[in-house]
Amino acid sequence: MAAEWTDLYGRCSSATPFQSHSWLHSWWLSYGRPGALRVVLVRDGAGALVAAAPLMRAAGPLPVLTQLGGAITDFTDVLLDDACPEAAAALAGAIARAARGTVVDLREVRPGAAAERVFAQWRGPRRRLPDSLCLELPAVPMEGLLERIPSGKAQRVRAKLRKLDALGIDAHVVTGPDVPAALDRLLALHQLQWRGRGVTAEHTSERFAQHLTRAVRPMVERGDAMVTEFRLGGDVVAADLTLMSPRLAGGYLYGADPVLRERKVDVAAMLLRHGARETSAGGRATLSMLRGSEPYKHHWRPEPVRNRRLLLTGRGTAPLLWLHAGAADARRWAARQARERAWAGRLAARLPGRAPASRD
Repeated sequence: MAAEWTDLYGRCSSATPFQSHSWLHSWWLSYGRPGALRVVLVRDGAGALVAAAPLMRAAGPLPVLTQLGGAITDFTDVLLDDACPEAAAALAGAIARAARGTVVDLREVRPGAAAERVFAQWRGPRRRLPDSLCLELPAVPMEGLLERIPSGKAQRVRAKLRKLDALGIDAHVVTGPDVPAALDRLLALHQLQWRGRGVTAEHTSERFAQHLTRAVRPMVERGDAMVTEFRLGGDVVAADLTLMSPRLAGGYLYGADPVLRERKVDVAAMLLRHGARETSAGGRATLSMLRGSEPYKHHWRPEPVRNRRLLLTGRGTAPLLWLHAGAADARRWAARQARERAWAGRLAARLPGRAPASRD
């Protein structure tokens, strides 16, 4: 379905690179379970593909259909042809028939996504829950981003960028057959950067490496991804993978040699300057920092944008939806409590004469 899928992807303006055929097909090869795939398609009277939902049967005690992409995918969605206003209702009906007796759990749906139009057309019980927080900046050159932060901090960033230029670090966008080797270097730098500091385990797995190698080269060739290497004296000291759509670009994964920290190089500013330049030049509106609320991201005063979790089911299986939603609410509450306890423990440890908060 590669050609048809890619054509529909190009006609769905809200799609992100995570909905490209290259990403989804490669993800399935690395993470899919035999027999679980459920791809729902809608065609018009002439046979043209006008809507698609890449779904699978989820493992677990409850009968659930969820989207392809898993934990390594920041935005999931369906595809709808912008020129076919009937596509959303038709896809909602097709999903309802395919999912009879199950709950449809659409995770990490970005505001404005095509899946929200399917949710609006759904005729059975439904529920909208909050999902991951993303941070976003306008797609403007670096000087425009510096105007968002206090003048003193902006001057310090400019000084760091001048130091970066004085060191002679240059950015090289990788293309064609050089992409797989560049991804190998990126993953090696990513592990080196996080050594001893709790790297995300999946990013060190062989299946993740194979997924990126399969997916990213065709995405680069289509303009859905950009791999950049930063070189110092001929050596690659940092590398970055940015995923790109007509509306949005997002820094997905990077790696940096610890030697840059030793030389007081502001890696985040280096990556952001390059990403801002490339994103704004492409006419995009948004430079996304994707999921996560790490402190370094907040230095740039980004806009918080909350992904949504959309739950859908038929009238006969409404109790399953409420059970599934209740479990999701409980997990989210427990995670929030754990974060608050961790924060309280760190704060107490910093205050003189106070013992760290008890784990109990």
